[in-house]
Amino acid sequence: MVATNPATVQRPNIVFILADDLGWGDLSIDGQQNYRTPYLDQLAREGTRFSNAYSSSPVCTPTRVSFFTGRYPGRLPIGVQEPLGGYSQVGESIGLPPEHPTIASLLKTSGYETALVGKWHCGYLPKYGPLRSGFDEFFGNLSGAIDYFRHVDPTGEPDLWEAEVPIQQVGYITDLFTERAIDFIKRPHNRPFYLSLHYTAPHWPWEGPNEIDLSKALIGQDSLQNWINTGTAESYAAVMQTLDHGVGRVLQALTDAGLTENTIVIFASDNGGDKFSNFGAFKGKKGKVYEGGIRVPTFIRWPGVIAANQISDQVIITHDITATILAATQTQADPNYPLDGENLLPILKGEAPVRERKLFWRYKGKAVPVLPPPMIQGAVRWGDWKYVTYGEDEYLFNLATDPQEETNIQAEQTQIFAELRGEYQKWEAELVPYSGG
Repeated sequence: MVATNPATVQRPNIVFILADDLGWGDLSIDGQQNYRTPYLDQLAREGTRFSNAYSSSPVCTPTRVSFFTGRYPGRLPIGVQEPLGGYSQVGESIGLPPEHPTIASLLKTSGYETALVGKWHCGYLPKYGPLRSGFDEFFGNLSGAIDYFRHVDPTGEPDLWEAEVPIQQVGYITDLFTERAIDFIKRPHNRPFYLSLHYTAPHWPWEGPNEIDLSKALIGQDSLQNWINTGTAESYAAVMQTLDHGVGRVLQALTDAGLTENTIVIFASDNGGDKFSNFGAFKGKKGKVYEGGIRVPTFIRWPGVIAANQISDQVIITHDITATILAATQTQADPNYPLDGENLLPILKGEAPVRERKLFWRYKGKAVPVLPPPMIQGAVRWGDWKYVTYGEDEYLFNLATDPQEETNIQAEQTQIFAELRGEYQKWEAELVPYSGG
């Protein structure tokens, strides 16, 4: 058992686990039947899971910016990189500014150890990187995707880092991230810790842990299109099962270290699902502001504080997690960078009722094979109402009666439509504009 001092007991450790392209129905607890996710299902049952949880964007970079900053991604230029291209495309021209406070820098100032294991995707060295944004240590990839075995980006360039040094290490990347997270947890801690574990699973290329031949076949053929075409539904199942098993091992490490009771564990995804996901009742996928592109599994466990086996209908978004972590750790946000997220602890503790929220999304995207053609999309959710703008078209849906967003009722609900449209336009005017208009 790891010894802890009184400060650690009073202030919880944080383990934030972020999956990559994990859709709403990709866990067996949410209806997936092609494989089982027993460890994630159990984690969900040990705390509160949210039936109306959203990512801040339908793609990865903006959502990560939102989590790191606690703000809507479009408040920063890096947040309108949808997603950030590879180093060969953007170099160090844009990233998460080191001077902008982050969840890591705020917790570090507040006395926490901070570590990121896994995917960063918010800017490249030497100007940007996890160590420049509040993390004490980093082991992972800087780009948006790496091969599970060869640890290269989609251009074939190596992309595995220890701090700010490129390294080579043999192993399946999900397992390597799991092992590093366990090593961090098992280490003696004199201060409370914050560990961000950002898996690349289940992002393409879809290569299960026994499918190294798929990786070898890509040598000399690395490209977005070829990576997207790699793997099968069975590969996806193997990727997911390895992710699930890894989370189970991390949770067991907390138990073995005697840290379970004083550690908040949060699980979420950066956006909706992709090719092999189970979209269930929802329309759309990664790259769209329809429910399938932004509705994601999210659950929070804090033994003794948050009751187990709870399902909350509260509507939440990625940057609420940031605000909640800060509140739980008694850490103040920077008043010069006001949070858009809201503290969920009163809901989680049963001290406040579920209430209506007004949440916003804006997305344009890039011309890459995996995503829809670039087009301005926007959305507002307010109660059960959802306003969507998609190019020149506008819609109003009632998610309570139409979760698949099939029936446009703007003509029947003109007042609601006009109000949400106006709210969206007012909010959108505050954001960084997209380059080129």
